[in-house]
Amino acid sequence: MTQNTKRIAVIAANGKSGRAIVQEAVDRGFDVTAIVRGENKTVAQHALSKDLFDLTADDLTGFDAVVDAFGTWAPDTLSQHSASLKLLADALSGTNVRLIVVGGAGSLYLNPEHTLQLSQSEGFPAAFQPLATAMGESLAELRQRSDVKWTYVSPAADFRADGPRTGSYVLAGEEFTTNADGESAISYADYAIAIVDELSADPASAHIGQRISVRW
Repeated sequence: MTQNTKRIAVIAANGKSGRAIVQEAVDRGFDVTAIVRGENKTVAQHALSKDLFDLTADDLTGFDAVVDAFGTWAPDTLSQHSASLKLLADALSGTNVRLIVVGGAGSLYLNPEHTLQLSQSEGFPAAFQPLATAMGESLAELRQRSDVKWTYVSPAADFRADGPRTGSYVLAGEEFTTNADGESAISYADYAIAIVDELSADPASAHIGQRISVRW
């Protein structure tokens, strides 16, 4: 490992988004540790087998960034989105270690006043409402943390696990955007490119303490 190689940890690395991020980071020369509950199924050079909720500040020492790819969908576990982010923020509080969060699209805003979120709009799928609400609440709580170098990355509304790696994406901010055809989509592979681009950014252009969004 060269002196300039960035060391990152990816939490929930065995998940689909986690694996895509690990693959992209390793391919681009990062030194990657997969944090997983069981056997490492990624191409990461190192692995830590430990439950997210058992992680300590010591476990996350020595990294340049921690990528949180944790997700849960069961109704009785949705509160873990907030609980896990609080645990990670507390562990990284006051350090220079960046926290990059794989977020959701439901909390993106539909108006410039930022009073209406996508999840609150007519036609938003009812089945995804509880998840969107839980993730939106966790983002709101994260916004209160000025002691952590966090960045929250929302994917497009149509987040395609098996979509192609085109090598390109559009970077946006807090507001929901679409392409010329009115579509909001991104593949996991291209989303991973955006994550690693953010990890590669110099301090002046990094989106510290911000939510960004990506789509095709």
